[in-house]
Parts: sequence; structure tokens; C-alpha cells
Amino acid sequence: MSAAIQDTARLAKFARRKRVNQVALVLSLGAMAFGLFWLAWILFETIRLGLGGLSVATFTQMTPAPNEEGGIANALYGSLLMVLLATFVGTPVGIMAGIYLAEYNTKGWLASVTRFVNDILLSAPSIVIGLFVYTIVVAQFKSYSGWAGVVSLALIVIPVVIRTTENMLQLVPPGLREAAYALGAPKWKVITSITLRAARAGVTTGILLAVARIAGETAPLLFTALNNQFWTSDLSKPMASLPVTIFKFALSPYENWQQLAWAGVFLITLAVLGLNILARVLTRNKG
Repeated sequence: MSAAIQDTARLAKFARRKRVNQVALVLSLGAMAFGLFWLAWILFETIRLGLGGLSVATFTQMTPAPNEEGGIANALYGSLLMVLLATFVGTPVGIMAGIYLAEYNTKGWLASVTRFVNDILLSAPSIVIGLFVYTIVVAQFKSYSGWAGVVSLALIVIPVVIRTTENMLQLVPPGLREAAYALGAPKWKVITSITLRAARAGVTTGILLAVARIAGETAPLLFTALNNQFWTSDLSKPMASLPVTIFKFALSPYENWQQLAWAGVFLITLAVLGLNILARVLTRNKG
């Protein structure tokens, strides 16, 4: 009799767990469908309105006056230049700091402080970084400039690369390091030839994700590089960028500016999507 009662209780518990699992599964699928619906709608509108604003002039002419023909060549060039320079400046700093945290000082007070500050930078709004660079660069030199924009974007790149580099190096099996040390290799050689090479796919993924993040940042550039309606390669002067141009044109009442804004949104979405896909591919290959 007791065995039958135990079997009945066990079956009731199993049925209850099954119902809870089904409810959780339905809610999860509903949440996924809700998110995918808005994502698909955003992508559809971006493609529909963005393709309509694309033309040869979009890539060859400067930002126009209201109700005149033109393009966003200067904004594309400015964004590309500042993003590349910010990546060039921020990536080595982030990689070297990540190597220090993972290989040299994993539990010291300096490592703890560095991780704490890095976490703050990762979660800090980009507008705060823009205001900080405005205070120390723009206000001091009495001028907006492309260099100030590069500094603000580099400060966004650095914490992302630090976190990714440290995490990827910590995933490298200790046996690889021990084998290299047993052969008499110095520490710098072990890092450059063994651990960093083993983690290069993950580190590269972090760099690509950092580039994807800064490619669409508007707030830091509003306070640093500002904008420029004309073509300029002089980083000591205000410089146009695609996010700021999109922000300016999208708020305008002029149809040609709105079309160019949607074209810019399409291009920047395409670039960020491509970088994220590339990062996924590298991560999959690493696995």
C-alpha cells in the first residue's frame, strides 16, 4: 500500500514538473518571438528606407544644404578614420592590460583596482566619456577636433579589449604554459608564442565587438569631434561622422536630409552586422 502511495506521489510530482516546464517553454518562446518581431521590423524598415536613399552621390558628394543634392562621403570618411585610429590606439593598450591581469598579477591589489575601474568604464554611458574628453581636450585646446573624437572612442575600446583578452587568456590550459616553461622558454616568449597565439581568435573577436560598438556611437562625438559639412582630413579641426550626421539629418524637416539619414542608418547597420557575424565565425572556429 505504501509503495502504491509513493508511486502516485511520484507521478503527481512528475506531472506538476511537466506542466511547469511547458509553461516556462511557452513563456520563453513568446519572449523570443516578441524580441524577434521588433528586430525584424527594425531591419525591414531600415532596408526599405535605407535602400531608397542610396545612390552614387551618397558615396561621392559632401553633405548637402537643405533641399539640395548631395551625399555623406565626408561623414563616411570621418567615421572610418576616427574608428580606425581609435582601434589602433585602444587595442594595444587593452591587450597589454589584459595580459598583465591574466599572466603577471592575477590577484594583487593593482589587478583588483584595474578590474574595478575597467568594470566602471564598461558600464559607463558613452555620453559621460564624451563629457570627460570634452573637459580634458576640447575645453583645454578651445576647439572641437577629430583627435578628441579619437580619444573618446579609444576610451570605449580599451575596457572591452581588456575584458576579452583577460578572459581568453585565462581559458588557455595551464599545461601549455608549463610545457613551455619546462623547455626553458622565458615568460615573454611563452605569452607571445603560446598563450596569446592560442587565444588569438577570442582576442580578435573582442576587438571586432569593440569596433562594432564605437561604430555607432553618437554622444561622444557630439562633444568632441562635433561635425563638419565639408570634407576634411585634418584631425585638429571639427570632423564629420556618420552617427552625428544621422542624428542631425533625422531630426531635420527636410526630405533629402531624412533620406540621407536612412541611408546612413542602413550602411552603419550593415557594417555592425558584418562585424558581429565575423566575430561569431571566429568564435565558432575557435570552438
